[in-house]
Amino acid sequence: MAVARTRAIALVGLSGSVVEVEADLSSQLPAFVIIGLPDTALGEARERVRSAAGNAGCPLPARRLTVNLSPASLPKHGSAFDLAIALSCLAAAGTVDADSVARVVHLGELGLDGRLRPTHGILPAVLAAARAGHERVMVPSANAAEARLVPGIEVVPVATLREAVERHGGDPGIEAARIGATVDEGEVPAIPALTEAPEGDLADVIGGDEPIQALLIAAAGGHHLLLAGPPGAGKTMLASRLPGILPDLSPEAALEVASLRSLAGHPIGETLSVRPPFEAPHHTASAAAMVGGGSRGIRPGAAARASHGVLFLDEAPEFPASVLDALRQPLESGRISIHRANAVATFPARFQLVLAANPCPCGGGDSPDEGCACPPATKRRYFARISGPLLDRVDLRLFVHRVTPSRLNMERDRADDPGTVPVMTSEEARRIVVRARDAAARRLAGTSWRTNAEMPGPWLRGDGGLHPGSVATRALDRSLERGSITMRGYDRVLKVAWTIADLEEAERPNAEHVGRALAMRLGTAA
Repeated sequence: MAVARTRAIALVGLSGSVVEVEADLSSQLPAFVIIGLPDTALGEARERVRSAAGNAGCPLPARRLTVNLSPASLPKHGSAFDLAIALSCLAAAGTVDADSVARVVHLGELGLDGRLRPTHGILPAVLAAARAGHERVMVPSANAAEARLVPGIEVVPVATLREAVERHGGDPGIEAARIGATVDEGEVPAIPALTEAPEGDLADVIGGDEPIQALLIAAAGGHHLLLAGPPGAGKTMLASRLPGILPDLSPEAALEVASLRSLAGHPIGETLSVRPPFEAPHHTASAAAMVGGGSRGIRPGAAARASHGVLFLDEAPEFPASVLDALRQPLESGRISIHRANAVATFPARFQLVLAANPCPCGGGDSPDEGCACPPATKRRYFARISGPLLDRVDLRLFVHRVTPSRLNMERDRADDPGTVPVMTSEEARRIVVRARDAAARRLAGTSWRTNAEMPGPWLRGDGGLHPGSVATRALDRSLERGSITMRGYDRVLKVAWTIADLEEAERPNAEHVGRALAMRLGTAA
């Protein structure tokens, strides 16, 4: 009897656990058994591995093979265990060096002809292997660039099972594979592309300084934003410009965003993208599509994929109420936990939410000249599809008015007049946002918070220096007493006030900053 071992990675959400793959070869009736809580796709690895080994020129012996995936209590999903199972079986049979196989973490799905197919979730799996102290990982050639994004670990790319056998000391003179020993990179199945923010510059926005200021405040503090207004007023344009003025991602955030993309099956590229992600799901999206889920492996939803970036919900009242309310907890905690009977998957969800909504079903505005015939009750009912608890978590509310011919003429005259201040571009706005965020980071040094939106209420009203009853918070205190805002809204107004002060390079917020933040919270800013 011979036993050989190697390792693979089991992913539950974004976290990975090292799984020891043991293969036992015994002199009993021929059989191939996989134990250790595999799912259906993993249980079918028996046929994939046996066919791949035969077609790669290194067939499995006609004896009883028992493969154990340890720890047995950990759920294992998907086909990424194929390579580890095949090599542990071949090591038990003496075809490859058992010690060499035991030192490497193996990831990859096998085709029946012995080729290795690209696998979703390679980046978080390699990252989990590196964090567990492993130094070498073998992956499909199509995933090599993605795997090399993890620092401090050696990546061994292989195109076929036969190449993997040779890498582990297998006899190079084994029977020639009946199907080619290499794979054409062009034959790798295409993976859907990730949603990207539409190209455009902040200078394209027409409609005055108020929308620009709202975007600057939202970007500088990481605040959530509601854009209301008639169709064609520019709500979608404003939302699409927000990612362009956000700062670049830190290396840790970029690696986390890339891991989520990998787990979702999106291409990564050879370098980490440092630009914040942008997700804009359609209003027919389900709750599972929004927060994540799946009947087999748990995949991240749009909210998780938007982490460190922007989640834009256009036509927000058209989304099912259950989908919108599923965002309430992630907006508070910054993470999503998906519970299943045998596993709990946790994804990051520190995103900026941007909601866009028409004021009524017909799309008319508040002015009688805009032709809205909806009665007041219909308007209230339509906007009430966005629940009060969700709106209470949105820091800024802006009504976007239609662009009039006079406004267009003003913008044209402004562009033609060399003496006027030029329109702010996305590059200039990003510099302002970076400066404000740096000021917040210096103030929050020594804490776990990096943006004003992350500051907790007790700290704001304590060490933050904005005590209830002070001169700066007098108008805010009156709004709380009248019931115009909740205690959560009170704290969020203070956060926005700090952001306005950072943008103006003030040492601390004053009564004017708090008043402006309150007006933007109530949607009454001039």
